[in-house]
Amino acid sequence: MNPPKRLIVALLLLSSALFAQKAAMPQHSTPAKEPAAISRAESAMDQQQWSQAEAILRKLVAANAKDARAWFDLGYVMHAQQNYSEAIVAYRNAVAASPENFECNLNLGMMLAHENHSDASKYLEKATHLKPASAHPEKSLARAWAALAQIQTRQAPQASGNVVPNSALDSWSHAVALAPDDAQNRLALGTALERSGDVSGAEREFRKAQELQPNATDALAALSNLLMRAKRLPEAEETLRRLIVMAPQDESGHLQLGRVLSAEAKDVEATAELQKALALRPDDWEALRELAFVQERGKQFVEAEKNYRKLLTHFPNDAELHNGLGSVLLPQLQYAEAQREFLVCLKLKPDWGEAWGQMALAASGNKDYELAIRALDARKKLLPE
Repeated sequence: MNPPKRLIVALLLLSSALFAQKAAMPQHSTPAKEPAAISRAESAMDQQQWSQAEAILRKLVAANAKDARAWFDLGYVMHAQQNYSEAIVAYRNAVAASPENFECNLNLGMMLAHENHSDASKYLEKATHLKPASAHPEKSLARAWAALAQIQTRQAPQASGNVVPNSALDSWSHAVALAPDDAQNRLALGTALERSGDVSGAEREFRKAQELQPNATDALAALSNLLMRAKRLPEAEETLRRLIVMAPQDESGHLQLGRVLSAEAKDVEATAELQKALALRPDDWEALRELAFVQERGKQFVEAEKNYRKLLTHFPNDAELHNGLGSVLLPQLQYAEAQREFLVCLKLKPDWGEAWGQMALAASGNKDYELAIRALDARKKLLPE
C-alpha cells in the first residue's frame, strides 16, 4: 500500500522542536478489506472527525493486534483528542508491532516525554538510529535528535547545576548537522553551549539563527543577553536597538536596552527606554526598579522617591528599596524619614556597610548623634575607613 499523502503535523509537546508526525507505515499483511477501512479512517482524520476515525481504528486493532499502522493512527487520534494516556497505549502497541519503525518510536517517545515518563529517552534514542519514511529523512532525524536533547537536559541531575550534559550537547549538534537551516535548533544549541560556558560557540549559533530568520526576534534577544552577560555593552546596545525596531511593542526589549544604557551611564536614553517598557507593561517591577535607580543617579530625587515608594508597596521587605528611598530622601533634607528607611533596611540586611554610612548621615541630620556614632562604628567594622 502506498504511504498516505499527509503532511507532517506539528503538535507542540515539549517545545517547538518536538512534534508528532503522520507518516508512512509498513505494508499491511492483513485481509483485503483492511486497507479500505484504514483509508476511511485516515480520510476522517484529515477532516478532524476524530470520533469516527477512532471507531474504525478500534475495530481494526481488535481484529488484528499487530496492525502497526492502525495502532499508529489511533495514537494520533487519541492525541488529537487530548487523551494522552490512551495515545501512549496505542503508540506502545504500534512499536510492539513494528519495533524498527522510526515514526512509531518517535511519536511514542514524544508522548512519553509530554507525560513525563522516564522511558521517553529510550524510544527517542532508538528513533535516532532508524530510517524515516518521510520525503526529507534528514529533517525527521533532526527532530528526533532535538527531542532527545531536550529530554537529556531535563533529566540531568540537579547537582550538575546550570551546565547542559554532554549527551544533550551532542544531540543538539546532531540535530543542527542534519538540518543546518533550522534556526530553532541552532538557537537551542546556542543556548546549551552558553549554559555550558562556550560563549563563542553560543554566539556563533545565535548569529547563524538570526541570519536564517532575519525577521525573527528570538535569536536577537538571545544574542543581546549573551553580550550583556559578557559585558560587551556597545554590541548589546546595537543588537537591542535592532530588536526593538523589529518589535517596538516588545516590553522586554525596551527593558533590556534601558538596562544596557544605564550600565553605559547614558541616563537620559535609559530613562526613555525604561519609560517605554512601563508604558507597555505598568506592572513591570524590574523596569520600575531600574528607572528609580537611574533617576536617583541622575539626581531626579522627587521622581525616584515616587517610584521607590510605589515599589515598596509591593516589596516591603526589600532592603535595597528601603536603602534607595532613604538615599533620595537625604538630599531632600528629609532626615527623620530617611533615618527610618535606613533602620528598616539594616534590620533586613545588617551587614550592609554602605547603608550604615548612609544611616550615620541621616541620623546626624536628624540630630540623633548617639545613633550616628553607633552607625559609624558599625560601618567601620564592615568597611575600610
